[in-house]
Parts: sequence; C-alpha cells; structure tokens
Amino acid sequence: MINITRLYAGRETTGDPLRYGQEGPQKVAHGHHFQGHGKARSAAERRPVVVWNTTRRCNLRCVHCYTDSCNQDYPDELSGAEGRALIDDLAGFGIPALLFSGGEPLMRPDLFDLAAYAVGKGLRPVLSTNGTLITEAAARRLKEIGFIYVGISLDGLEGVNDEFRGVSGAFRQAMRGFRNCREVGQRVGLRLTLTRRNVQDLDGIFDFILEEKIPRACFYHLVYSGRGRAISDEDLTHAESRAALDTICRRTRQAVEAGVDLDVLTVDNHVDGPYLYLKLRQEGSPRAEDVRRLLEWNGGGRFSTGVGIGCVDFVGNVHPDQFWQDKTFGNVRERPFSAIWTDTTDPLMAGLKDRLPWLKGKCATCRFQAMCGGSLRVRAFRATGDPWMPDPACYLTDTEVCP
Repeated sequence: MINITRLYAGRETTGDPLRYGQEGPQKVAHGHHFQGHGKARSAAERRPVVVWNTTRRCNLRCVHCYTDSCNQDYPDELSGAEGRALIDDLAGFGIPALLFSGGEPLMRPDLFDLAAYAVGKGLRPVLSTNGTLITEAAARRLKEIGFIYVGISLDGLEGVNDEFRGVSGAFRQAMRGFRNCREVGQRVGLRLTLTRRNVQDLDGIFDFILEEKIPRACFYHLVYSGRGRAISDEDLTHAESRAALDTICRRTRQAVEAGVDLDVLTVDNHVDGPYLYLKLRQEGSPRAEDVRRLLEWNGGGRFSTGVGIGCVDFVGNVHPDQFWQDKTFGNVRERPFSAIWTDTTDPLMAGLKDRLPWLKGKCATCRFQAMCGGSLRVRAFRATGDPWMPDPACYLTDTEVCP
C-alpha cells in the first residue's frame, strides 16, 4: 500500500508504524490500531498480514473477482475447529492483522464466532466485504467484536458499480452497509479497483467520498487473477495510470488542506511510490527526501508478497498472496501456517523472501529498486509466465528509471 495522505499530503495516519517504521505523535481521528505491534527494525522482519478466504460463496458476481466466486456451495471449506486451530497458530506467530475475506465472508455462518475467537487470542481482525449484508445488527456485532477496520468494495458510482458487481442494487445495499457501520462507530472505508470503466469518474468518486464523509479510500490497481484475467484489457494504460495518480494526489491534498479526515491509499502497484517521489521533487517539495527514506524503509514489493502479506484459502491452502491462488506452498490441515511460511525449500518462496537478485529486465536495473522492490510479481507471472520479469503495470519511463 502507498499512503497518499501520509506521503504526498503530509498528514500522519494509523498505519504509519507498520508501513514506514515510524511511530510519530499519531494525531489522527481514528486512533492507532497497530499500537503495540510497533515498528520492526526493518520491513523484512515484519510478520505477514494474513488474508483468510473464509468462504468462496458470494452473493455478487464481480467481473474482476480473483477467486471466481458465485452464490453456491463449495466443498471442503475449513471447519470452525480447523479455523480456530489456524487462528491459534497465527496468534502464536505474531501476525499484525487477520483479514477475513471471501467470497463474501459474511455468508459464512460462524464468521462472527471466528472473529471473536481471534480477538480473544490477541489478533486484530479486519473485514473485506461487499457491504451488502451489513445490516444494523451486523454492524453492531462487528463493533462489539472489535474489528479494527471494515473495507467495503465499490467499483464506481452506482451504474458502473452495479454492472461491475453483476447485481442491480448492489451499490445502494453496500452504501446502506457503510452507513450502518458509521452509525455504530465502526471504522469503515471504501475499496475500489481502477479500470477503464471508472477511471474517468475519479473526480466524481472523490466528490462522493467527501459527501458521504468516507474516512478511508483504497484505490487498487487491477491484478489479472480469477475472473480478473478476462478483463485484463480493461486495465489502465500507462498514461491513464499516471493521470489517475495525479487526480488522486490532487484531490487528497485538497481534502487534507481543507481539514477533511481522509486517509487515501493506492494498492497493488508499488511503482506509485517512486512516482510520488518524482512528483514531489518536480514540485520542489522539501519533503521529497523524507518520502524517499520512508519508501525505501518500506521496500515496496520486496517485502509484500511472500513476506508482509500472505493468504490462506477456503480449504486451507497457503498462497504467496490472495491473487496467486494457483500457487500453493502447503495446507494448514497438514502443517501450521507458521511452518509453511518460514519454509524456503520451495524456489518461489525462497525467491520472494530475497527477490532483488532474481529480477529481470527493467526491474533489475531500475534506480528505484529500493523503493519499489519489483512491484507485484504475480502480475509479471500472469503476463509472461516468469515471476521475475518486469511488472507490466510499471508506468515509469526508461528515462525515469535509468540509474
């Protein structure tokens, strides 16, 4: 994640210690939900945030779904007892957060019980949801359990979102869920995947964010996984990506300067970091070198997939991240996640733990390697069949990356 609010607009946010190794005064409206998990001496030492796809079932049919989920039963999902055993191991392993995902996690009947069990073990639960099932009662339960954050996915304004999500009325139902969370004081925000269907509406989306007083917005770059492979031609061009970042930066800074409580991040393209640094330098910002140091501590993709983010799927398979469902390192029914995650006998896991020597082409010689770390390896693999080739979503020019 690239924190636009922190890096470009200069306002501290709750995730700074985890991302940039800095505690700071943390004068933010929502408090510091990673207090006590503090900063590691280096980003390489961080335990992974674990995405647990608790169920594959989903009541929507999104065109970019990385798990290719539908509203149907799927066999052999981890049982409640197996889920609790997983949670026991993750707690002992010291992960900073457990992200309950799906499918649609709220379609799993024992989701709240599992989350409460995780909190009892000292884990910080996060929910990734389409929001349509967050009733008033569900919102109260999320708050009571202690979810540190609920991320609700939208993919544009109403018409675009409903087409993208495959169900008419999905936008209004998701916004009802958002408002139910807000009513009970549950920390909640928006998740949006950038595509050609919605990028032209970015200013309108920001207007909507401000009107609805949405405190956090994460803009995801498209990853070619699951049904997302079928719409890879809807990914942004390099020029569109740069223009989108310009809009996101402009609107975020305007909001922060106006005193709005808004945390904006971009996700799944670590190239955004060097782009922000170059942008700040071009603007003559005295903060540019500080931002460079923060980004280099973070390491970008170098300390994400296989290091700072991991995934356990519906049946217990462990993946490098949630988008790499076709690569499995082991199953938690046979070995604990902690043992699987620290085992580097698999060549891909070994490479992900120390990827810089393996990078090829543009990524191997880029002067921003310490900031970006080769960005997203799964996207390179999808495009070329080789996980060490350049990420095709890198939009920096050869002149910009030349040492």
